Amino acid sequence: MSEPKEITRRDAAKVAAGATAAAVISGAPWIQKVKAANSQVQMAIIGVGGRGQYHVTHMNGLDGGRLVAACDIFQPNLDKAVNSSKDKPKGYKDYREVLNRNDIDAVLISTPLYTHFPITRDALLAGKHVLCEKSLVHKPEEVHALKKLVNERPKQVMQVGLQRRYSRFYQTARQMVDKGLLGDVTNVYAQWHRNLINVPSATWTMKKNDPRGEEGNWRLLSKFSGGLVAELGSHQMDIADWMFGSHFETITGVGGIDYFKDGRDVFDSVQLIFRYPKGQRLMASYISTNQHCALFGGQRAQFGEIIMGTEGTVHITVGTDDEPALGIWFREPAKKNPAAGTAKAAVASASLASTGKGAKALPILLSKDEVSEQDSFMQKELKFARRWLYSKGVMVPEEDRNPVDQQLIEFWDCCRSGAKPKADLEIGLSDSIAVILSNLSMKEDRKIWRKEIDTMGNPDAKAAPKKA
Repeated sequence: MSEPKEITRRDAAKVAAGATAAAVISGAPWIQKVKAANSQVQMAIIGVGGRGQYHVTHMNGLDGGRLVAACDIFQPNLDKAVNSSKDKPKGYKDYREVLNRNDIDAVLISTPLYTHFPITRDALLAGKHVLCEKSLVHKPEEVHALKKLVNERPKQVMQVGLQRRYSRFYQTARQMVDKGLLGDVTNVYAQWHRNLINVPSATWTMKKNDPRGEEGNWRLLSKFSGGLVAELGSHQMDIADWMFGSHFETITGVGGIDYFKDGRDVFDSVQLIFRYPKGQRLMASYISTNQHCALFGGQRAQFGEIIMGTEGTVHITVGTDDEPALGIWFREPAKKNPAAGTAKAAVASASLASTGKGAKALPILLSKDEVSEQDSFMQKELKFARRWLYSKGVMVPEEDRNPVDQQLIEFWDCCRSGAKPKADLEIGLSDSIAVILSNLSMKEDRKIWRKEIDTMGNPDAKAAPKKA
């Protein structure tokens, strides 16, 4: 195979967007099939910058897939990925050469947002299974085009990188909702706050002399990126949909470039309100000047969610490589009995108590669940919450694996079995719609209806009838 020519991310996106499938992928499309249920999925990763490199190093400790190819247009990133992988994949600069390999079953796409759709499309046309990082697509027309393409290929796996769906903590929170322990879930509050003034971030600070030019600052430019909403908020918007069990109806947002006058055109401060069909709301905040988080008694910074219902509240956040996942539950005050204190109520209570029906027992506790004087306030609260949830039939989670790793393991399982991923196309596109319309609401300073996406960039949408 000849060496690929030097191309930029912009070139790759233009070629992919404008060419036919035959021009992009040589040969007829096929569906790559994993040979056996217990075989290693032959993987390629496209995009090995910060996020891609994270995946490469984590794959070194996982079983179920083998990394046979890595691709990036930036040579230092590519060299690092190839050298750090235990599988020593072959390196490429042109992703189309990766997709031409018949021995590759699946691809993991972790490139900048504006390239997600063209690369995902070409991978599907090449017969590969796809795991694409969020946000899945960048433009309204890509929502409709990808939906149509995936629906035409039901035997191919299309999974989105929303790893909270693979966290046992978040799965337990959803289990609590299903069992009614929170009552009617009415509100979700989400925040992802960072202090980029005191602690600058390489990915969120404009670099004037980056050898990659504009592409080196892609997160800060709206033609490449969805900004804070896409890179951070998309995770939490998905959580709200999951916990409410429905999609939002409207978005109202306020955003501004308030502090970082460095040439960026994505907002550095964002506040959003999503309204759902039953009057439920997601309130979301993304700022760049302070990292305080009031959840968990201030013991964690930056990000987390509060799930609020008529009977209780959950504080929750995903773990990192250095910090554990956290989830703690608060009960609302018990409902008042209007007859309390009367003789009739006292007799009724005594009668119920004398029926001989035993209380539901708590499970036998392990030593880790016993409260000790050495426990911190947070540790004591978590143990009390764990014991109460056991008594209600809710399994208490222990995150034995990073959800980012778990989503990759389950992706490989889906590639072998043909099962539907937890974070599938519908979930990924709904999440992207939330991102696209959030930014539109802030840009146009108006309430946006979700149904507006139905006609945005949709060649199949029927034009509204003209008024007489």
